[in-house]
Amino acid sequence: MQYRTLGRSGIKISSLALGTDNFANPTPEKESIEIIDAALDAGINLIDTSNSYAKGDAERIIGRALKQNGKRHDVVLATKAYFPQGPGPNHKGGSRMHLIKACDDSLKRLGTDHIDLYQLHRPDFDVPIEETLGALTDLVRAGKIRYIGSSTAPAWRIMEALMTSELKGYVRFVSEQPPYNLLDRRIENELVPMCQKHDIGILPWSPLAMGILAGRYAGFEKDGKYPAGSRAELRGGIYAERITKEGVIIGNRFVELAHKLGISPLQLAILWVKDQPGVTAPLIGPRTLKQLTDDYLPVAEMSLSDEARAACDAMVPPGSVVANFHNSAPWMKMKVL
Repeated sequence: MQYRTLGRSGIKISSLALGTDNFANPTPEKESIEIIDAALDAGINLIDTSNSYAKGDAERIIGRALKQNGKRHDVVLATKAYFPQGPGPNHKGGSRMHLIKACDDSLKRLGTDHIDLYQLHRPDFDVPIEETLGALTDLVRAGKIRYIGSSTAPAWRIMEALMTSELKGYVRFVSEQPPYNLLDRRIENELVPMCQKHDIGILPWSPLAMGILAGRYAGFEKDGKYPAGSRAELRGGIYAERITKEGVIIGNRFVELAHKLGISPLQLAILWVKDQPGVTAPLIGPRTLKQLTDDYLPVAEMSLSDEARAACDAMVPPGSVVANFHNSAPWMKMKVL
């Protein structure tokens, strides 16, 4: 397993990071724990979750797994806060009131006394960045969190946060977690260069484009139907909106390319993201233990050839988009037709 420095921090993380959005929904707890154990045994050391995954059950499962295997201090444990945790207007967002309570609640569910990487799940433009960073700085000083990051934020907002941290002496973002895959390459225009310039680690989510690049939605371009059991079919809403005819057509071509290269489409999709400039580690989100061991883990030892990279660029040019994976970010005004 290769290890890379996470932004301007002193910690090394594996070139693949374990995402847990499937834990408890749909992956049962027993298999989720088996996935954690197998990932750690293979050298993965970053586990990423959120207080919003399965209404907090993903955090609980991770806490129980780390208590059972005794490997809490071998893990860079990352979680996130932003989305509603209750019915009230102050039960969400980036305010001091919400973040301090959300952090305490996550610590209890995770069964730990500190979180290694605490991330804003989305930027909150209704709260001054000084308030958000001030609260996160107090949490660091209290020993409850070690480092901070953001997720699905525009480049200008991260730059504003870096400037504010510099001027006010607040804790500084070390990472950004954006949506990034071959079908949505918009972060290459501004976010990636900014992160490279200011040493911000990039931890992309949805590298498989929700399974489109693995051939999960083949046939949609003809009949417009989602396959049974797919995330678009199970969850609908923003997940279904990401499935576009053009995206599926390119996904089908991508599957053909992977077969020509002698690897699975899933592996090629993860490998493409892993080896892109500026990326620290893509988040992998296996649904099953077999998927982790047979498909995901071998990617850690693979590298992307120049010929394969050029073939991918020919499908979707750098900086462009054919499927909207920023549709959970209200700040993104560009639509995908």
